[in-house]
Amino acid sequence: MFRTAFALALLAAFPMAQAAADLTTISERSGFTRTGRYDEVLRLCQSFQASYPKQVKCFEFGRSPEGRPMMALAVNNTGALTPEAAAKQGLPVVFMQGGIHAGEIDGKDAGFLALREILEGRLAKGALDKQVLVFVPVFNVDGHEMFSAWNRPNQRGPVEMGWRTTGQNFNLNRDYVKADSPEMAAMLNMVNAWDPLAYVDLHVTDGAKFQHDVSVQVEPVFAGDDQLRAAGLALRDGVLADIAKKGAMPQPFYMSFAVTDDPMSGFVDSVSDPRFSTGYFQLRNRMAMLVETHSWKDYPTRVRVTHDTIVSTLEHVARHGKEWQKIARDADLRAQKLATVPLTYRTTDKARMVDFQGYEYTRTPSEVSGALMTRYDETKPQVWRVPVRDEIVPDLQVSVPAAGYIVPTAHADAVAAKLRLHGIAFRKLSADIAAADVETFRATKAKFGAGSFEGHQRLTLEGAWRKEAQPVAKGALFVPVAQPKSRLVMAIMEPQAPDSLAAWGMFNNAFERKEYMEDYVAEDVARQMMAADPKLAEEFRKRVETDPEFAKSAFARLDFFARRHPAWDKRFNLYPVLRANAAPQ
Repeated sequence: MFRTAFALALLAAFPMAQAAADLTTISERSGFTRTGRYDEVLRLCQSFQASYPKQVKCFEFGRSPEGRPMMALAVNNTGALTPEAAAKQGLPVVFMQGGIHAGEIDGKDAGFLALREILEGRLAKGALDKQVLVFVPVFNVDGHEMFSAWNRPNQRGPVEMGWRTTGQNFNLNRDYVKADSPEMAAMLNMVNAWDPLAYVDLHVTDGAKFQHDVSVQVEPVFAGDDQLRAAGLALRDGVLADIAKKGAMPQPFYMSFAVTDDPMSGFVDSVSDPRFSTGYFQLRNRMAMLVETHSWKDYPTRVRVTHDTIVSTLEHVARHGKEWQKIARDADLRAQKLATVPLTYRTTDKARMVDFQGYEYTRTPSEVSGALMTRYDETKPQVWRVPVRDEIVPDLQVSVPAAGYIVPTAHADAVAAKLRLHGIAFRKLSADIAAADVETFRATKAKFGAGSFEGHQRLTLEGAWRKEAQPVAKGALFVPVAQPKSRLVMAIMEPQAPDSLAAWGMFNNAFERKEYMEDYVAEDVARQMMAADPKLAEEFRKRVETDPEFAKSAFARLDFFARRHPAWDKRFNLYPVLRANAAPQ
């Protein structure tokens, strides 16, 4: 009943004009119960260009691992249908991205619907005079074609949908920094070309059952450039107000309980790590919006809310885009003069109480799992008075290197490939440096992940940077920090950053011990070292007497001497990347 009512309301609000019948989706024609296959995206992309040749350009920006074309539509009323034309006209660019998780496909169908109505002049009138829209209906094109009725068991509609991950099983919304997938490489190349002011990432969230239907989060708001945060907040709050007027029940935080399955635990807001879109773009001094419709709302409702969010976003950029564009460009200049940068953020314990529109529920032991389970009654609305923790502050902060980073020759090609994907400036050194003025990071503790995550064994490091002259060979990379993407440079290069190359395991070999001294050799070496150095012998004796764990470990006792012997590998636990105190000549 609810699905039918929403579908009829949506169709009444957006009747299909006969002249534009070829620009409708299977979803629209089905009353928003179904979604089309990828061949529909290919057809509509070309059909929109054919119908509006002066306003729409359909183009391929990459190929998926399974060989599918990755399509986008550039849309503008003033002929700015290429990155060069947009830059020449000084127009802000907005990216709208659907289907990064291809089972969460609201953005595709809502985007095509909104695009047709805007081009017909029925909505957001004049908005495309003042910006360029780049619409990617489906980012994860291979996952989109893993079609099934059961790909999203926690989601109401459409009848069938795609799969969360790619043909290579990558989760693209964990790939923005490490950029392993061909799809993300293609997307980043397009981002570098167009330099969007705002990047809108359209999703559907899982979670409990409640009345609210969407969350809209934007960064910078809690992180990134201070002045750009004001623009991000204005965009977020403006869109929230607009869609609320149209009947949505939005929230500005991700609606996942602080304690799983416990409504009274409330909610905790946060800043996403840069593996996610909203964590990534603020490092580039640009805005990102995460739209998460609620999976337990039916498909007509979710498409309507997503549609309204798209339209609202374009209207706000039309009104404020030039102003926000200037703030973003000024942020590029400010980023070249930073002294410290937060690598992570934390949410404090400070809470505010809110009325959250939920349903009556019970929590009782389950005869199936044996766990305490929450069961909701969607026929009985209920207001929950719950805490929201949304005071977010910097956590791990580090100083900015005086000049930049040096990547040794052995790692130069691999790192350079990543830097190019992000549009980060660097240069190769043309001569050896006998003793470079640098700092080194030696790990006092290196913890490898217990299992694989996104095809990697992650690494967590403890330690500190210390000044230590090092030789640097010709062919090494110098990555200056005085560039617009300085925050992104540090997110990639700082070993303790959550999505750095080190954290994703690129340099794991540096933290693996490769050479050993046989025990019988170490026994003789230890005696020789103590005989030659009485202070060392006394240090060893005191350690045995005062440290029980050390005293009972044969390995630790022999390792005490191995680490002090000339044979010890000085590179063990040494992070290969250096911080440069002066730009190499």
